[in-house]
Amino acid sequence: MIKGVFFDLGGTLYTYRNIPNVTAPLLSTAIEKADLAAPKGEIKKAFLDATSLAIQEYSSKSYYLHESFFLSVFDFFMKQLGGITDNELRTWYVKNHRESIINALEPKADCVSLLKALNEAGIYTSIVSNIDQDMLEPLIARDKLNAYLNHWTSSETVRSCKPDEKIFRHAIKISKLREEEILFVGDSPEHDIAGASHMGLATVLITDGGMPPPLQSGRQEVRPDFTIKNLDEIKKILSL
Repeated sequence: MIKGVFFDLGGTLYTYRNIPNVTAPLLSTAIEKADLAAPKGEIKKAFLDATSLAIQEYSSKSYYLHESFFLSVFDFFMKQLGGITDNELRTWYVKNHRESIINALEPKADCVSLLKALNEAGIYTSIVSNIDQDMLEPLIARDKLNAYLNHWTSSETVRSCKPDEKIFRHAIKISKLREEEILFVGDSPEHDIAGASHMGLATVLITDGGMPPPLQSGRQEVRPDFTIKNLDEIKKILSL
């Protein structure tokens, strides 16, 4: 019997749909600051290539700050365009990237209603996210999700990134539940589904309205126990 539901954050409780709208202007401004010029198509390709390079570099790490990952993407991006990133530009990018992502992330339409329903049913709820603390806490506070959550943790707090076991063990220990009593919901096959399945948790893969899950290296494939399009479908899985 499922007594607890653990959620990923981005792509799961929150949608990524607004991220491209803030990323493109940020990159364009960075290019201007570096006295570079490039057409939109070249900028997009450089960013995609830079992201792929960073994923390959970080995918084997059991822990890293996501600020470091995003900064690596930026460094690769600028290098692709023939630019050089100095400390001033890198500091500017880190600050503005963090603020832009926080502002762009928004709860999915059925996020709060589902958390409220789980709360009322006496089901333990938790967020287990590969995100830095200075992004996770502002989002939970802004959207008042703390009213419906028993616990939340960032990879920075535990110094472990999914699919690493440590972050899952930390959340399981705090919940005081057994592995077979927990359902894990996430949008990332490699981070959420692979990691949770390895720990013996039941898994749900959720799609983000056509948005591809981020940071996938393609190194492994794991089948989830359930696949859904909307958070509200979890009620049916749990027979609520």
